[in-house]
Amino acid sequence: MLRPFLVAGSICVSGPAMAEVPHVVTDIAPVHSLVAQVMAGVGVPELIVRPGVSPHTYAMRPSEARALQEADLVVWIGSDLTPWLSKPLEALASGSRQVALLEQETTQTLPYREFDHEDGHEEEGHDAHDDDGHDGHDHEGVDPHAWLDPLNARAWLGVLADELAELDPEHAALYRENAVAAQLRLDEVSAAVAAAVAPMREVPFVALHDAFQYFEHRHGLTLVGTVSLGDASRPSPARLAELRADIEAMGVTCAFAEPQFDTALLEAAVEGSGARILVLDPLGAHLEPGPELYRDLLTTLAAGFGACADN
Repeated sequence: MLRPFLVAGSICVSGPAMAEVPHVVTDIAPVHSLVAQVMAGVGVPELIVRPGVSPHTYAMRPSEARALQEADLVVWIGSDLTPWLSKPLEALASGSRQVALLEQETTQTLPYREFDHEDGHEEEGHDAHDDDGHDGHDHEGVDPHAWLDPLNARAWLGVLADELAELDPEHAALYRENAVAAQLRLDEVSAAVAAAVAPMREVPFVALHDAFQYFEHRHGLTLVGTVSLGDASRPSPARLAELRADIEAMGVTCAFAEPQFDTALLEAAVEGSGARILVLDPLGAHLEPGPELYRDLLTTLAAGFGACADN
């Protein structure tokens, strides 16, 4: 259901027919930002998961359900990040085009990690067990936090332009021009971020949960352990004790919390070690949603890691 092209509250008419703009709905703020950049000058996408709320366990409001019903295009990371969204998409948006970014051929994905706190090494694709306090959830598979690799974001801008151009041929050229311009801006930001986080290489740190693997992998950073597993589930006392021992043995000076989660367990893990708790935000909870959010998210992450390097 394409919408008339609205500018400054008026309906713009091109020739005998009104230009139509796709109604686009996105899941999280970073994805919304990328879509907004591609749609600049044509329309504005809608955002489902409100800033400051974890996407892992989100309850949609009626207005957000209506947005799915009216969508021409839904862009989301995929069910690995928001499994609760699969049924609403099937029930409410079955007639829309749907793009799961993790499933794109150009997306570079990484498997979930689990950390063996006995020797400080990480293991890829490790099964989570009940004694980790994870209720038996399986953490084999793809880590869904792929938007934190700017190379993925760069590739997705092209995917989004192609999808929108096919859905809305009248504005195809503008979508593609916007995507190219956004990619060039992203290249500049990525270079600045890489320089800013370079002092953090070889500096060990811990995190509340494993949300930053893609950013770490892109920039050569060294996470040595997490309090919780991939979806911030509650750890066992044994896991906390092992992590606390690793923090002291490896001289960890920084532990990263997230604004969406309680820091009590992270505080317990670093107690007595002298490690500072800093906040990293993988979603841009305190940033203004819109085209600049993704850029600001990367620079904010760089500043957070830089603060640890300055410790």
